[in-house]
Amino acid sequence: MSAASSAADEILDIVDENDEVIGQAPRGEAYARGLRHRCVFIQARDADGRIFVHRRTPTKLVFPSLYDMFVGGVVGAGESYDGAALREAEEELGVCGLPRPVPLFRFLYEAPAAGPGGLAQTWWSAVYEVRCDLPVHPQAEEVAWHAFLPEAELEARIGSWEWVPDGLAAYRRLREHRR
Repeated sequence: MSAASSAADEILDIVDENDEVIGQAPRGEAYARGLRHRCVFIQARDADGRIFVHRRTPTKLVFPSLYDMFVGGVVGAGESYDGAALREAEEELGVCGLPRPVPLFRFLYEAPAAGPGGLAQTWWSAVYEVRCDLPVHPQAEEVAWHAFLPEAELEARIGSWEWVPDGLAAYRRLREHRR
């Protein structure tokens, strides 16, 4: 079974506009039907305060080959946001023993429908931060390229690199949150 097909089979909690669980569905079905689910976004910084930035692999189910300034992913059925944040950060950074990510805020991400007849995509998004002083070894099936960038360099790349739209929305909200 390929990584993409096993990811599509992962069971997610489906939630309402208040982030209350109303059902469950496989990830592939949730995406195909535009069902609201939960995701975590973790901004990882190294000891020098640089931000982990990566380019997603072309085999990702959502936003293939785009850049992201967060690690993270979907919250599995019955999983807590906090549990998903630690799991996803360790998986995507390829580390063990990461400190527990610090929760910052949640928001409802809503993307417009893509093309005529397309479904809007929406998910509850929990944003975290974590310091990673460990050497990173990102999963090759998830991350095509990575680096820790100073925030000024990340800001300079926002207009020239193609970023995942939900990560960009989370980053903009994070900047507002920190003001």
